[in-house]
Amino acid sequence: MLDQLSGVSTATVTMQLLKRGLRNCFIKGARPLNPENCQFVAEAYTLRFIPMREDLSRVEVLADPEYPPRKAVEDIASGQVMVIDARGELGAGVIGDILAARLHERGIAGVVSDGPVRDGAIIAQGALPVFCAGSAAPASLSVHFGADLQRPIACGGVAVMPGDILVGDGDGVVVVPRAMAAEVACDGAEQERLEKFLKGRVQAGHPTIGTYPPNAETLQAYEAWKADN
Repeated sequence: MLDQLSGVSTATVTMQLLKRGLRNCFIKGARPLNPENCQFVAEAYTLRFIPMREDLSRVEVLADPEYPPRKAVEDIASGQVMVIDARGELGAGVIGDILAARLHERGIAGVVSDGPVRDGAIIAQGALPVFCAGSAAPASLSVHFGADLQRPIACGGVAVMPGDILVGDGDGVVVVPRAMAAEVACDGAEQERLEKFLKGRVQAGHPTIGTYPPNAETLQAYEAWKADN
């Protein structure tokens, strides 16, 4: 299912979810730091921040292996994507280049946050796909406290459950409920094939009316094209 989804664009995934009644599935404010290295499909591992409180957001907490943002780096499984609820707060970065390097070394699929990162220019040059709200120099403790892991979160205005499937590309990141993922992958792959055919028809001079969306005549031509190809 993950392999099949890797060939499906986020635009197609959002259409498939719309057909199933899901409209709020595109994470807002999370843009790829490096659009040339941003495609991924992976299971969500969630981290949640809450507002900073002076007695909790102390520098010493960073040495605590159980502090959720630090534990997450060593706990997340290879192939998962770290999804961070940064509350849309733009005043501090949620990870920096050292943590990004460790996450890449551990084989995760990417990082998605509705807040910024530190060392954004350096992270953008690395091999780890990162989607975020840009760069910010202050450390996360300046505005956040890491609350918990692997709980339902909000990221960019979208509900994300641990185990949901996220799809990322140059347009951004879409959240697919796990129970729908196999169905969306299958139907999304078919939509990609159909749209490849429809684009070819338009490029050959066919009008969009009757072609996109396809009428019965266009669908008949599509079935013939599939049989030949």
